[in-house]
Amino acid sequence: MALSRSFFILIFVLCLYSLPNISQALSRAPNRMLALVQNQPLVLQYHKGPLLKGNITLHLLWYGAFTPTQRSTIIDFLESLSSTSARGSPSVSSWWNTTERYSGGRCSIVVGNQILDDTYSVGKSLKTKDMVSLSLALNPKLNSSPDTQVVHLILTAADVTVEEFCRNQCGTHGTHGTGNNKNNIKIAYAWVGNSVTQCPGLCAWPFHQPLYGPQTPPLVPPNADVGIDGMVINLATVLAGAVTNPFEDGYYQGPPSAPLEAVSACTGIFGKGAYPGYAGNVSVDNATGASYNAVGVRGRKFLLPAMWDPLSSTCMTLV
Repeated sequence: MALSRSFFILIFVLCLYSLPNISQALSRAPNRMLALVQNQPLVLQYHKGPLLKGNITLHLLWYGAFTPTQRSTIIDFLESLSSTSARGSPSVSSWWNTTERYSGGRCSIVVGNQILDDTYSVGKSLKTKDMVSLSLALNPKLNSSPDTQVVHLILTAADVTVEEFCRNQCGTHGTHGTGNNKNNIKIAYAWVGNSVTQCPGLCAWPFHQPLYGPQTPPLVPPNADVGIDGMVINLATVLAGAVTNPFEDGYYQGPPSAPLEAVSACTGIFGKGAYPGYAGNVSVDNATGASYNAVGVRGRKFLLPAMWDPLSSTCMTLV
């Protein structure tokens, strides 16, 4: 499954920016600087497959060196998804609640086990197969007692390269089996990398000058970390896709090998009036000048992408 644009969008962007050799591949959070422009009504069809609903546990693997501040920013975002204690409006949870409008009702996120792998156990250059093995490591009892109400989340540090990272994807989600031939249950996993030293102009936009296209000034990141605030946007993208299209037969538009999903269908849109190279009208913190559109737990501020609303068939923004 993929978080990508459809063919007609790709052609439009290529013509607009004259970017050769931009290919679309496996499931991912796409390069957001190329804002989505729809030439026909956007409707994500429901393909009648199971979605992740109810209480979903995220098991985290921190792969590589993350500072305590960086980890706390990500954890605060994840805890904000289903929190009702955020003081501020709009809230991160109000953004996540859009997933309730997809068939099946509410999806609540809870942070589960966390593993710190700062010794780079499988090296600093990862392949897709490594993601599967790392995901399996998050639940050593998976084969004997699989739990399908989970997402295994892998977060890679800035000095870790990942297959297709920066070239075709900023993050991804997929599934792996339990390996039990009698009961081979599919488990969802997701990955997002810190792009700050590898491709911030692609995967950390709009907090970094774009690599291509209109050279608008970058926004100030709300948590003063271009790489981590960029990861939050990509994490929001892949998690929304993981729960609304976990097994390639949920909500999407286009071919199942390269679908538009809940957030990737709204690429590049963060506020009203967005267009290619411009994120849209968002709030600005008077004290820091940072741009944001959502408030989470402990007063933490984030910039979140638009999500497709199945009730109105539009890309909904928080501001």
